[in-house]
Amino acid sequence: MRESAGKPRIIVIGAGFGGLFAVRALRQVDADITLVDKNNYHLFQPLLYQVATAGLAPSDIAWPIRSILNRQANVTVLLNRVSAIDKNSQRVQIEDGQLDYDYLVVATGVRHSYFGNEGWEATAPGLKNIEDATAIRRKLLLAFERAEMSDDENERRRLLTFVIVGAGPTGVELAGAIAELARNTLVRDFRRIDPGSARILLVEAGTRVLATFAEDLSDYTAKTLQRLGVEILLGQAVTHCDSRGIIVDDKSIPAATVLWAAGVVASAAGDWLGCATDRAGRVMVNDDLSIPGANNIFVIGDTAAVFDEQGKPVPGIAPAAKQQGRYVAARIAARIAGEESNNRFRYQHAGNLATVGRKSAVIEFPLLKMRGLLAWWIWGVAHIYFLIGVRSPVLIAWNWFWQYLTYGRGARLITGLNRKDSKAPD
Repeated sequence: MRESAGKPRIIVIGAGFGGLFAVRALRQVDADITLVDKNNYHLFQPLLYQVATAGLAPSDIAWPIRSILNRQANVTVLLNRVSAIDKNSQRVQIEDGQLDYDYLVVATGVRHSYFGNEGWEATAPGLKNIEDATAIRRKLLLAFERAEMSDDENERRRLLTFVIVGAGPTGVELAGAIAELARNTLVRDFRRIDPGSARILLVEAGTRVLATFAEDLSDYTAKTLQRLGVEILLGQAVTHCDSRGIIVDDKSIPAATVLWAAGVVASAAGDWLGCATDRAGRVMVNDDLSIPGANNIFVIGDTAAVFDEQGKPVPGIAPAAKQQGRYVAARIAARIAGEESNNRFRYQHAGNLATVGRKSAVIEFPLLKMRGLLAWWIWGVAHIYFLIGVRSPVLIAWNWFWQYLTYGRGARLITGLNRKDSKAPD
C-alpha cells in the first residue's frame, strides 16, 4: 500500500447497513472518510414492502445520509455513482471525477435476478429501493381503480389478480400485506367492485414457503397466508411473464400485477475489482473480508460471498451486514494505528424473522422458535433496534404500529400518474 501525504483516505461505497455501520465505527479514527452513494438516503429495507403496499410513506423508512452523519466530522458524503475501480492506482472512478484511497470498503448490495429472463423486469418489478416501492404501490392501487371503471368481467378478474413470484420473506410479506390491503383497508372504498374478491397468488418453485426457516414455521406461515386468502402454488416455476400475466407449468394465469421476489444478483463490484464471484455475482473474499491480492480493499454485505465456521453462506440480512461493517472498521482502525490482527470474521447469527400479516410473525432464534402475536411484537421491537440515526425511534415505531394495527393506510397515494396510466375516459 502506498503512503498517503496526509491522513489515511478511506472510501466507503454504499450507505446500506454494512457501509453505514463501517463509517460510524470509524468515527474516532484520525482519517479522511468519503462515503459515496447513488442516493442521498439510507433505506430501512426490511419495511420496504409496507411502502409498496401503501402501509407507510417513503419518508417513514428512509433518512438523509447527511443528517445521520452530520455530527461525524471525519466524513464527507458524496451523492454520486461509481463506474470503475483501479486497484493499481488505488482510485475510484465516479461520474463527476475520481477519488484516491488508501483503504476501500465496497458495500453496494444486490439487485433483482430474473435468471436469464431480464425482459420480465418491465412487467414483474422487484422490490429493492424507494423507486421500486412507489412504482409497485402505484401499480397495485391503479389495478383497483381500473377494475372499478371496467365493464368487462374478465378484465376485472385480471385486474384483481395479483401474483407474487418467490416465497422467501419478501414474497411472504408482500402477499400477506396485499391480502390485507384488499380485504380490510379497501373493502369500503369502492362501489362497483368488491376489493375483497381479489385473487392473490404466491408462486414458488421450491417445495415450501420460507425455505430457510424450520419446517414447522414454514407450515405455519403457509396456513396463515391461506387464512388471509392467499393461494400458494408450490413446486411450480414461472416459464413466461408479460403484461397479460404469467405461465406456470404450461398453465396461463391472467394477471395485471406480477411482482418479483424470487432472486437477487450482486452489484457490478466483481467486475470493478476483477475478482472471482459466485453464481449470484458476489465477490469471493478472504476470511478477513478483504479481496485476494489487495488487503486494503474489503467487500461486505450482500456484495460479498462470506461463509461461517461451518462453511455455510452467511445470509444477506441486516445483522450480518452490520457485523461485517464493524469488523472491517476495526481492522482498518487497527492497521492505521500500526497494529495487525489475524482474527478472521466470525458471524454471530441472531435469528430469522418474517411477518405474516398483522399480529402474526415467525421467528427462529438459535435456541428458540416462535410464531403468532408475541413473535410479531418481537419482530417490531427488533425493527426499532435497527433504526439508524433516528432521533425518536420510539415515536416512529409507534406511528408504524398505529397504522399497521388500525389499517390506516394513510400512504394510499397514487403518485407519478399520467393520462396513459389512468386510462380515464375523456
